[in-house]
Amino acid sequence: MGLAAILLIGGPAHSTELLNSSYDVARELFAALNPPFEQIWQNEHPGDKLTIKQSHAGSSKQALAILQGLRADVVTYNQVTDVQILHDRGNLIPADWQSRLPNNSSPFYSTMAFLVRKGNPKNIHDWRDLARDDVKLVFPNPKTSGNGRYTYLAAWGAENLADGGDQAKTRAWMQKFLANVEVFDTGGRGATTTFAERGQGDVLISFESEVNNIRHQYGDDNYQVIVPKNNILAEFPVTWVDKNVEKNGTGQAAREYLKYLYSPAAQKIIAGFYYRVNDPAVMAANKDKFPQVSLFRVEDQFGGWPQVMKTHFAEGGELDKLLAAGHQ
Repeated sequence: MGLAAILLIGGPAHSTELLNSSYDVARELFAALNPPFEQIWQNEHPGDKLTIKQSHAGSSKQALAILQGLRADVVTYNQVTDVQILHDRGNLIPADWQSRLPNNSSPFYSTMAFLVRKGNPKNIHDWRDLARDDVKLVFPNPKTSGNGRYTYLAAWGAENLADGGDQAKTRAWMQKFLANVEVFDTGGRGATTTFAERGQGDVLISFESEVNNIRHQYGDDNYQVIVPKNNILAEFPVTWVDKNVEKNGTGQAAREYLKYLYSPAAQKIIAGFYYRVNDPAVMAANKDKFPQVSLFRVEDQFGGWPQVMKTHFAEGGELDKLLAAGHQ
């Protein structure tokens, strides 16, 4: 019997492996998304068994790992700058990566929400309530987590709108807000553990998707979800890592995998995890899950991510100044 016949009898002659480098709280989402795509790939490429592996941590840490040599095929992050750095510092992707897939390469989006304990004992309803003296907050560190950066910017942006653009008032409010943070974890999942399992803090701030999934996981009756009306648009950008897929020989699988995230079947799974999607039919079918909100873009309120990173999150920037002032 020839080698080809032995291989045919023995099953697939080839196997492909993709590594998805993702943000901290996306484990369960991609654990649900990956098997259907692996099956689609198997059906379309009968001789090729596809396995998708996942890597999760704070998105900035994940990007750094790739710059240091982790050969991830695709990235699915929660902030544009953590993808952009792969071009700016590693030349691993082209400058126009955001134009390669729809919606600025963001197959889904979210906003920020609060998780409070049963009965909402501190009577929390909006951003303004989070700067009161009797409220303790838990959210990830903006230095290490896209989740944390979105929380900081959502709070700043909402307060700035309420203050009519008075930057001095907004800074004074932000100082109180940040002084109320009981724990700055490195990523979103660490913050969840601190709040739900260790019982610290009165309010957990995280993505709307995360707080709803936590509520289901730890008991619907034990928590309440609050989505502030004035809020930030949190995009979840994705791309294949060109230099890595070239080395790994995984270009086609990586591209098809990310395109799959835009399909109605994938969008349905994504909405099931409380992420907002751009498919109108899927959103209409899930409208009860998503309160009406007014979302502002980072570009509109802050001049874009490069400006934000320089002004707010660089060493000695607004965040550092506000934290230092709050501890004096």
